[in-house]
Amino acid sequence: MTIELLGGRIMSPYFGSSVYVWGSIITIFMLSLSLGYLWGGRLSSRNPNPRTFALFFLLSAILSLPIIFFAEWTMTQVFLSIEDPRYGSLLTATLLYFLPICFMGMVSPYSVRLLVSSEEHSGRMAGLLYFVSTLGSALGTLMTSFYFVLWFEIDQIMWGAIAGLLISGAAIMIACKIPVRESAGVHRYES
Repeated sequence: MTIELLGGRIMSPYFGSSVYVWGSIITIFMLSLSLGYLWGGRLSSRNPNPRTFALFFLLSAILSLPIIFFAEWTMTQVFLSIEDPRYGSLLTATLLYFLPICFMGMVSPYSVRLLVSSEEHSGRMAGLLYFVSTLGSALGTLMTSFYFVLWFEIDQIMWGAIAGLLISGAAIMIACKIPVRESAGVHRYES
């Protein structure tokens, strides 16, 4: 949600902050998340392991870097090429946000597969994961909209989000090296 909210701020100098711009951003985020959910679910059925899971975070971080380094250039090129701000904002949102958000979408279904070993516990575990995910999104929305945008520049907030993704991916990679034991209904994968 932090990146989605920042998307509006990033794109507003070129395309404004109309309902078209927000519609474009929300549409691209929903499409990229939905494809991420689909692909993450499919990948989770083929040799699921924590290293692949960690890669989703790391790739999301790497693919978010163009938002910092190339957003201005991308928006300038699109703005000069497409006169209609509806389609310009839609293309810009696609170019900047589609890939990193798609990889973020892969996290939820893949994490369910990594943590659940029996159907008996799958609903409870999926519910817990989606609870934590949605709660994190709500907190990220409030923190970004109420505080971060007042205290920090947009690029600084983006660097913080990227750092969070990198740290998460690295922590998972490190945790892969630590021996774990199985508990009832929850499967832990060792690499």
